[in-house]
Amino acid sequence: MERDDLGSMAGRLVRRLIAMEQPILARHGVSMWAYVVLDALAGGAVRTQAALAGSIGADKTRLIPVLDDLQGRALIEREPDPADRRVRLLGLTDAGRALHRAVQSEIRAAEEDLLGALSPGDREAFLRTLIALSPRAN
Repeated sequence: MERDDLGSMAGRLVRRLIAMEQPILARHGVSMWAYVVLDALAGGAVRTQAALAGSIGADKTRLIPVLDDLQGRALIEREPDPADRRVRLLGLTDAGRALHRAVQSEIRAAEEDLLGALSPGDREAFLRTLIALSPRAN
């Protein structure tokens, strides 16, 4: 079977997903990076700025302005770690959790429309395969 390389196909899908998500993010006043941060913090596995940077594949210095903006908008909290005052612990505020839920809900609805082109079996297989091939970094 002739087909494009996986990278080529995945790239087209990623560009399509980004184009789909951009208007949703804009309606909620968040950038893609800000949503990535909110999403990572909503998962609860990351607590430090260094762990967050590693989990989302962002340079720590690039992440600081995003965190500053989210904190300034009272969407996240950054507190000194009692065990090491040089380390900042991150967490979502109630407003941050609410914003994350609202954005994620709209994104998932748009994903449902996209996945609607697949049969239920193909859809389940696609999601299962995508999960297996794209584990979360820790």
